Amino acid sequence: MSGHGYETGRLNLPFVGISTFGKKPYVENWDEINADVAILGAPFDCGCQFRPGARFGPRSVREASTLFSFGHAGAYDHEDDATYLGEDVRIVDMGDADIIHTKTEESHANIEFGVKKALDSGAIPVTIGGDHSINIPCIRAYEEDCAKNGPIHVVQIDAHLDFVDNRKGITEGHGNPMRRAIEKDYVSGMTQLGIRNVSSTAKEGYDDARARGSDILSVRQVRKLGTQGVLDRIPEGVRYYVTIDIDAFCPSIAPGTGTPSHGGFQYYDVLEIVQGLTKRGDVVGIDLVEVAPAYDPTESTQVLAAQLLLNFIGFIFHNK
Repeated sequence: MSGHGYETGRLNLPFVGISTFGKKPYVENWDEINADVAILGAPFDCGCQFRPGARFGPRSVREASTLFSFGHAGAYDHEDDATYLGEDVRIVDMGDADIIHTKTEESHANIEFGVKKALDSGAIPVTIGGDHSINIPCIRAYEEDCAKNGPIHVVQIDAHLDFVDNRKGITEGHGNPMRRAIEKDYVSGMTQLGIRNVSSTAKEGYDDARARGSDILSVRQVRKLGTQGVLDRIPEGVRYYVTIDIDAFCPSIAPGTGTPSHGGFQYYDVLEIVQGLTKRGDVVGIDLVEVAPAYDPTESTQVLAAQLLLNFIGFIFHNK
């Protein structure tokens, strides 16, 4: 083991040290990002229509991610017979975009700036929200990248459609992001998975989404089709941007969220889909939103979020 520094260096257990994502290096100067993946916190929750608290999502997910920071030699998965996240995958933590309370436009602009900086450096941006409105600046940040590298197909994993155009003048709240995304000429299409029950969007929103080429599947429909059946409906060999709302999962395993919805996914439902995506095309960006830790004293929600993100990042580089 001495080759990995255990004998000579610190043991560095998960509860020791500063809680960066996965205990990876912190890069304060965004002009000096040199990594494969850059983690950005977007602690903005002024887009909420019900319970706030997702502003503490990035901090809680980072803290939970330290659980998975053991060792220097990556993580061996016996089912896949693969070692994920070895020393060859360079991850850095950019810290958080600056949030200006009550000011959506300025806060979103700061998030967009951070995502752009990650993209400019050649890293894959992984943004931790915050409420789902933070997806709006994340997608906006891809305009120049898509002009160079081609469009993105958005895969949304969520309980809610988030396809409201305008409600009382609100166009950039957490019910609007997928409607804002589909308007971009560099978003080639959309797959919306997990949408269920009494949702956040009226029937005209669903009609509008389908008319614009969106494929919408509930949890039950996803399970009936099976992982491969779902993947077969998603365009192959393209660039994917994946947005994960933690309320896609059943509140029995992820209660720490503002708008919980029963009947949600279990862990492997989602893990197998994102793993399949990494074999099917290029995942070029991720955001994970709506973790509100105050509603989950067990901390299960943020552990789920951290575990999902680290596995997802591992799959991307294993399957590149």
